[in-house]
Amino acid sequence: MSASEVKKGLAGVVADVTAISKVNPESNSLLYRGYPVQELAATQPFEAVAYLLWHGELPTAAQLADFERLERAQRALAPSTVAVLETMPPDAHPMDIVRTAVSQLGTLDDTLHEPGGWTDPQLDLDRSALLFAQLPTIIAAVQRRRRGLAPIPPRADLDYSRNFLWMTFGELPSDAAVDVFRVSLVLYAEHSFNASTFTARVIASTTSDLYSAVVGAIGALKGPLHGGANEAVMHIFEEVGTAANVVPWLDRALAEKRKIMGFGHRVYKHGDSRVPTMHAALEVLLDESGRTDLAALYAALESEFVARKGIYPNLDYPSGPAYHLLGFDTEIFTPLFVAARVTGWTAHIMEQAAANALIRPLSAYSGVDERHVPGL
Repeated sequence: MSASEVKKGLAGVVADVTAISKVNPESNSLLYRGYPVQELAATQPFEAVAYLLWHGELPTAAQLADFERLERAQRALAPSTVAVLETMPPDAHPMDIVRTAVSQLGTLDDTLHEPGGWTDPQLDLDRSALLFAQLPTIIAAVQRRRRGLAPIPPRADLDYSRNFLWMTFGELPSDAAVDVFRVSLVLYAEHSFNASTFTARVIASTTSDLYSAVVGAIGALKGPLHGGANEAVMHIFEEVGTAANVVPWLDRALAEKRKIMGFGHRVYKHGDSRVPTMHAALEVLLDESGRTDLAALYAALESEFVARKGIYPNLDYPSGPAYHLLGFDTEIFTPLFVAARVTGWTAHIMEQAAANALIRPLSAYSGVDERHVPGL
């Protein structure tokens, strides 16, 4: 294989087929099972979107009610999971704690030891629902522990998004805050063969278990070139400070050839189709909080960067400040991405298992030619 045939980063390589999501080039819309994500964000609870990704269709009212009862019944953590969280250093990165907690959940699943239990489709669906239910409890506890606060038990009378915020902050959030959070989860839920999803599918292709595949996906998502970008956006906002500092800051950053996180996307060539929906949600929080300074900084950096580079914001750009205004620590932003994307990851893991082929690409060798140990 010649160097000219190598596709670095697998750019442009079609590795498999999927029925879960795509970006429609005609409308530039991200589609979940055929539905434009902006329509889902405008109309559906996050529970219904999870159901859609796993089952291929939006739930009926009865199916949604059944799924909500299942999810709410599984929110509480086992004592051993709580103990694992408490053994982690409080200042450890939350993504490391979440990754470890998911791995520990796998040790509690006795069905993994049953014949065929690793990849049984119904058991994998059950495992997906468990992770969906318990990740908010884990992530909320991680933020509270970082702040020296005790965890708050989940409430079965609250929907997914409202309960997540309740467990994190200990007070009932406004309807506006709940809706902004719900919108962000829907928008982050799935995005075809991105780096973390592909990682999950590679692991699943070895017929490893679902927990292992999700743990690998969390590791991939941690990187600032992927999920960690929403954290990086907020760090940039903190570094720039005010709208008045945008031009000199950007002058220095571009001269130093820094990568400006929150802009650009390998799939979207005409702007990320999720941004308008998330930006509208962010504006609700900006208006509610009176943070005109943050609104001005957001607009100034976007305008200046687009004018200079012709590269548009991606979803991380509005979601970072939105999570900040909701009250989340910056280091919790990527775990929030995990809570959303676990729906897409598990849908892909189950799809991979249903028509599996081991993912094993080739490589082009660029080292020295064959040689021999001296004296032989």
